[in-house]
Amino acid sequence: MSRVAFAGSSAAARRGPWRLALAVSMALAGGTAGAQASADARVPPPQDTPYPGTVAIHVDASDTRQGIFRVHETLPVQAGALTLLYPKWIPGDHSPSGPVAMLAGLKLSADGKPLKWTRDEYDVYAFHLNVPAGVSSIDADFQYLSSRDGGYEMTDRMLDLEWNKVALYPAGHFSRNITFAPRVTLPHGWQFGSALEPDGQAKLSSSGDTTTFKPVAFNTLVDSPIYAGRYFKRVDLTPKGGAPVHLDVVADAPRYLEITPEQLQAHRALVAEATTLFGSHHYDHYDFLFSLSDQLGGNGLEHHQSSENGLEADYFTAWKEAAPGRDLLAHEYTHSWNGKFRRPADLWTPNFNVPMGDSLLWVYEGQTQYWGFVLTARAGLWTPEQFRDALAMTAANYERNREGFHWRTLEDTTNDPTAAHRAGLPYRSWQMSEEYYSAGQMIWLEVDAKLRALTHDRKSLDDFARAFFGVDNGSFVTRTYTFDDVAAALNGVAPYDWAGFLHARVDTLDPPLLDGLAGTGWKLVYTDQPSAYEKQYDSRPQSPRHLYNFAWSIGLTLDEHGQINDVRWDGPAFRAGVSTGATLVAVNGHDYTTDVLKQAITATKGGSTPIRLLLKFQGGYRSVPVDYSGGLQYPHLARVEGTPDYLGEIIAPHTR
Repeated sequence: MSRVAFAGSSAAARRGPWRLALAVSMALAGGTAGAQASADARVPPPQDTPYPGTVAIHVDASDTRQGIFRVHETLPVQAGALTLLYPKWIPGDHSPSGPVAMLAGLKLSADGKPLKWTRDEYDVYAFHLNVPAGVSSIDADFQYLSSRDGGYEMTDRMLDLEWNKVALYPAGHFSRNITFAPRVTLPHGWQFGSALEPDGQAKLSSSGDTTTFKPVAFNTLVDSPIYAGRYFKRVDLTPKGGAPVHLDVVADAPRYLEITPEQLQAHRALVAEATTLFGSHHYDHYDFLFSLSDQLGGNGLEHHQSSENGLEADYFTAWKEAAPGRDLLAHEYTHSWNGKFRRPADLWTPNFNVPMGDSLLWVYEGQTQYWGFVLTARAGLWTPEQFRDALAMTAANYERNREGFHWRTLEDTTNDPTAAHRAGLPYRSWQMSEEYYSAGQMIWLEVDAKLRALTHDRKSLDDFARAFFGVDNGSFVTRTYTFDDVAAALNGVAPYDWAGFLHARVDTLDPPLLDGLAGTGWKLVYTDQPSAYEKQYDSRPQSPRHLYNFAWSIGLTLDEHGQINDVRWDGPAFRAGVSTGATLVAVNGHDYTTDVLKQAITATKGGSTPIRLLLKFQGGYRSVPVDYSGGLQYPHLARVEGTPDYLGEIIAPHTR
C-alpha cells in the first residue's frame, strides 16, 4: 500500500476512572469470553478442503452515474446451516477494513423463493441462513454503494472494481479452495485492464458490454481488480525474454494518454531494472492498472499479477513539474516479490476473515519503500538529484519530526493500520503513523551501506533481494518468512550480528535512523531554499499530497487554505499553543498567504522578535507569538568528502 502523508486531526478518546473501568472489565470478563466463544462457534473456521462446485458472480458496473455496483451470485449449496462472509481483512490494507457498511439490499433466494438470513450477533461480516432440503443452489443479490463524497471508485469516465468489495463467499474453507466464475458488465465501449483472463468474447447488451472470465480461486479473484474507462490505452512494457508486462492506463480525457518516447523508455526500464534486481518473476503476465484522474481516488495497492495505481490526470503531460509521487509504480511492482510472493508468516491467512498480524511490515513495506525509490532512479523516472531530494525530505522527518520514537518503537507502528484504520491523527510526530514505511526505508538504506562496507563493496542489498525474493522463479505459491529468516538471509550475504542490528532499530526506542546516510557517504543539511523537487509540492495544489511544509522551521504544515494539517510536537509552533485543525488567518497583522508566512519566517533569522499568528479555531480567534529565530529551513543532501559514494552506486542503472 502506498505512502503515509502528514495526518489530519481527529478527536482524542476519553477515558473514565480506571477503578470503575477495571471493575466493569472484571465483571464482564466471563460474559465476554462466552460471547466470543459463541460467535466463533457460529462462524465455521476455514478448513483446507475444496468447496464443492463453482460460485458464479456477475457484477453490473454500468451505473457510473449513481456509483452503484449491482451483484448477483449463484452458489452451489447443501441442505443445512450456511454462513456467508464479506471479506474483512484485506491484503495490502493490513487491517480489518472491508467496507461492509457499503453492502446493501441483500436478498437470498432458492428456486425463486426468498430465504431468511440473519447477521451474526458479534461479527457483522458474517451472514447466517438455513438451506432447505432439496435445494442445490442459492442466489444472492445485493449492491455495493461506492463513495459519493470523494475517494471515488466510479466516475463517468472510469472505475476501479475490487472484488473483495462486491463478493460474499462461503465460510468453512480456505479461500484458495473456493472457485469463482466471474462476469462483469461495463458501460458500452469501455475498455479494461486486469490480471483476469477473459473466457471467450465480450458480449454486447442494452446496458453495456459483458465479459466472462476464466474461473479462478477466490483468493486469486480478490487479488485481480479491474480498472476500466472510456479513455484507455494499453502499453507494452515486456522486457526482453521476460513474461508479458503491460501498462493499462485510464484517463480523464484522451490528451492525458499521450506518452512521449522518453517516458515510455523509462517505464520499460523500470520493468527491466526490477526483473534484473530480483532475477525472477512470479507471474504469467503483469498489469500496471493506472488511473490518471483528478476525480477517481488516488490509489496504490499491490497484487501478485497486477497493481492498482492512481495519480493526477497530468502525470504524463506535466512530466517536468510532477516528480513527487512518481515512485508509486515501482513501489507497487516491487510488492509482487516482497509481500505477495514472499510474505511475513503472520500476514498469511487462510481466508479474508481471519485476523492478520503486521509485525514484519518494516520488511514488507519498509524494504519495498526502499526499492521503490531506488528502482525509480535506476529506471530514469527520477534523476539522481530528484532521488536525493526525495530522500532528504524523508530523512529530515526523522531528524526534526521523530519525537514519537521517545515512547514507541518502530515495530509498534506496525499496529497502526488496525489501531487507526488509516484515519488522520493529530500531532503525527508524537503519535506517529505507520512509520514502518519511511523509517523502514531508512533502516534498509543503512543495511545496504553496511553490506557494502563489510564486503569492501563486493556485495549489497541487491544480493539479499535476489537470494531472498528471487527464489523459485516462475512459482506463484506464496513463501512466508519470519524475522529469523530475514536475519539468516543477510548473514548469507555477509556474516554479521544482523539480528542484533535489526532489533536495535526496530524494537528499541530512539533508533539511529540517519546512520544510513553517513554510511553511504552523504549527510543531511538545511538551507533557506527548497529543492526543485520540494518546490513541486508548492506548485501543484491539486495534488492530494500537496502541503506547504514548514515542519523543519516553525514546525507546522498547512494547506492552500491555511488550515493547519499538523503541528510538530514540542516545536516552536507547538510551544506557542498552535493546534492541529486551526486555520491561519493572518501573519504579523497581514492576511495569510504562503508568501507572507515565508517572508515572516525569513525575517526571524538572527533576530528576537516572535512571529505573531492569528488563528481561527472552533469558532474563535486568538493571536499567538511563535518564538523562533532560525529562518526558513529546507533539507538537502551533501557529500561527505573522503568517503565512498555508495548512494551513487545504489541508484546507478543496472540495465543501461
